[in-house]
Amino acid sequence: MSMRDNTAGPLLAGRSLVKAHGRTEALRGASVELRAGEILAVTGTSGSGKSTLVHCLSGIVRPDEGSVTYAGERLEELPEKRLSELRRTEFGVVFQFGQLIPELTALDNVALPLMLAGADRTKARTTAREWLERFGVRGQAESRPGELSGGQAQRTALARALVTGPRVVFADEPTGALDSLASEQVMTALVHTAREAGTAVLLITHDAQVAAYADREVQLRDGAVAPLEVTA
Repeated sequence: MSMRDNTAGPLLAGRSLVKAHGRTEALRGASVELRAGEILAVTGTSGSGKSTLVHCLSGIVRPDEGSVTYAGERLEELPEKRLSELRRTEFGVVFQFGQLIPELTALDNVALPLMLAGADRTKARTTAREWLERFGVRGQAESRPGELSGGQAQRTALARALVTGPRVVFADEPTGALDSLASEQVMTALVHTAREAGTAVLLITHDAQVAAYADREVQLRDGAVAPLEVTA
């Protein structure tokens, strides 16, 4: 585990977050902080509000109460245009099933965020190929998602999430659909690449072995976060 500067303020902080889906209250005053370069695992049982938490922290949904602050900006006060910009440039998001675009090759899936940010196709594809190599799937560059194994697809999704150089990656159950070997490969690649780039990672997982890759772990219970002791 690398040393962190605990005197610096958090890069991302959710304070007293409340979010309901209909009559079901998914978050009940949850608070969490993520520092620059830190890997934080948020654990909890199914239905504890983990996915709702990451959606609020990444600006995908707005909390009913509470605040989310990123690098001094209050996300709930930002217009949708600015939130979209943050999700394109500052944030990377990976879900359990990767959500790659099935009609595109692995290479073009990874190149797409760069092209949306204004890069020309040739440069974007060159950079995307480099990122696929970092994650050990360059040989699958011309394959479409349906032709990839679960582990290959998820490593491609991680390459897509990191290709723009985000400051924060939100990984929501990134190994939930994988066997133990593929899970280990995905987590090793994610942690190594995040460390190299100084990227902070918010890792949502129910798996203690996956959580062990993090610098710190907090547990979500009934929509609120209770801190745990560091186990790594």
